[in-house]
This record gives sequence, structure tokens and C-alpha cells, in this order.
Amino acid sequence: MTEKMNLIQNQLGQSGLTVSSLGVGSTPFGGMYTTLARGDAEATLTAALDAGITYVDTAPFYGFGLSERLVGDVIRGRNTTLSTKVGRLLKPGLRPDPGAEVWANPLPFHQIFDYSYDAIMRSVDDSFQRLGVDRIDILYVHDIGEMTHGADNVAHFETLRNSGYRALDQLRADGTVKAIGLGVNEVAICREALNIGNWDAFLLAGRYTLLEQSPLDNLLPECAASNTSMVIGGPYNSGILVSGDRWNYDAAPADIQQRVAALTKVSADFNIPLPAAALQFPLAHPVVASAIPGLRSVAEVEATLNWSKVDIPPEFWAALKAQNLLHPDAPVPMTNPYWTAA
Repeated sequence: MTEKMNLIQNQLGQSGLTVSSLGVGSTPFGGMYTTLARGDAEATLTAALDAGITYVDTAPFYGFGLSERLVGDVIRGRNTTLSTKVGRLLKPGLRPDPGAEVWANPLPFHQIFDYSYDAIMRSVDDSFQRLGVDRIDILYVHDIGEMTHGADNVAHFETLRNSGYRALDQLRADGTVKAIGLGVNEVAICREALNIGNWDAFLLAGRYTLLEQSPLDNLLPECAASNTSMVIGGPYNSGILVSGDRWNYDAAPADIQQRVAALTKVSADFNIPLPAAALQFPLAHPVVASAIPGLRSVAEVEATLNWSKVDIPPEFWAALKAQNLLHPDAPVPMTNPYWTAA
């Protein structure tokens, strides 16, 4: 008889909120790179929820409302933890936008960046309407930072500091949301944000993975000191760790390909699927509460569940460190970080 397992729940910062250690990132439901049929998206999210994955993350940006609409329709009436984001207002009329070319078939809107008090309040109201739910658990400030804004980020961050954070803190205090944080792709802006407010969690995509561990040197210890949890987006680094060719949303450069090849060889030596190692590694750090891969099919849900349950021996992690493929101080899983016996 197969042993029954339960998905581990972890507390998010000081919020008292818990999230499932494995979650669903819903960029695919917005049509990232390729169109995902509505029925396929619904089936994918339903399969994840039926398997016990209860944390779902979305954002207005994903397909310009497409993802929020889909997520709301599927989770409505179910026991889930939901996060969405602020920082972009959606206005009618699809316009040419180099920052939105990743969406294959977005809804007919365009984005306006605004991190002010009024815009955040408006954005939350808009998200409630698109989602069709009466509860948002976690609210992340989306894509603040130089990666998105370049030199304009100085002004955007000052707006967040002097105006927008007040909205977030008020929404948390009055119970509209239970937790607040950032949803970004860069370490520096998280470190800067720690100086302007009290955050429950940072959703950091692609920066603490089997390929990259620089946050160990600064951000993760700072989060531990401030009781700020981390949610890991993009644990497969845009697909390069699951036999894809993208890294950081673009074609993988030669040095990244070489590092992946070295990781693949060690994985083969131990008969460990590389995606399993990529999925399990980040959860070993005590600050990390959840990992949320983007899933676009029932088959990907099933594969991710299988990878999350693979037994990985300590010798595998030791071999990676011996070959300088992991940060020497990186915590590694001693037991399965996702599942526990029922």
C-alpha cells in the first residue's frame, strides 16, 4: 500500500498565514510565450488543487487580466491561499509595449505603472472584480526595481516609500489582505525595501535556485533577521533546469548552459532527475516558505508532483558542493521538504 502523504504548510513571516510548500505560479494562464487554451488552463489548475496544492499566485500583468480571471473562476469556493499583485493598472485598449511581448494573446488592455497609495487601492479593487472572489490573502508589489524600470526606478521607489507602502500597511491592518511583500526578479530591491517597511514575504523569481545562490550572502540572512519569508518563483530558472533553453526569460548564455550540463552530469551519476533537485533545493532554507513553478498542463502538474517526492541522498548535495556547483553555505534538504507522512 502506498503511504499517504500530506503537503507541508509553512508560516509566512509574522502574518500567521500559512502557504503550501508547493504552489502554482500562474504566468502560463496569461499565455506566456504561447497561448494556453482556457480548458487546458482550467484542467491544469484543478489538477494541482485536487492534488493538495493550495497556494496560487497570479497578477494583473499576466495576460493583462487573463490569468486573474481564470484563477478566480477555478478557485472560487475552494480552500486556497491566493496572492496577486499591485503596481500596474490596466487601462482599456491594447497598445504596442515591449514589456508585454511575452503574452501570446492578452486581453485588450495596456499597463500603467503606478506605485502610489491611490493606484494600489484602485488595483486591489480591480483585482477583486477580475477574480470574482471576496478574499485576497497576499498582496505583492510587482516588478519594482531596475530590471523593469531602469533609471526610472528611483522615482517609482520613492513613490512606494512615501505613498504606496501606506496603502499596503492599511490593507493589512484592516484585514483586506493578510500579508504584504514584493514580487520581483532581483535581490537589490528586496534589500532596499527592508529599510522602508515591515514585510511578510518576498516572492523572488529565479534568484535562489539550483543555478543561483547569491541571496545567501545578504538577502536571506536579512530576511531571517526581519522575519520576512521567501517564496521562490521560477525554481526551474525559466525552464533551463527542465530541459528548456530559456534562462531568466531569454535564451540561455553559454556559461549557464555549461553549468546546467555539469549539474545534469552529477544528477545522472546519482540517478536523480535534475528537475527534482531544482525543485527541492530552495525549500531547505528556513526562510523559504514555498516554491511556485509555472505549470501549463496536467502532465506538468503530475511531473512536478513526482519530482517533489523523489528521495535525494545527502551524498548528491555533497557532490554538488565538492564540484563548486552549489554555494558552500547553502542549506540542503536532509528530508523531503514538501511532503510528510499523514
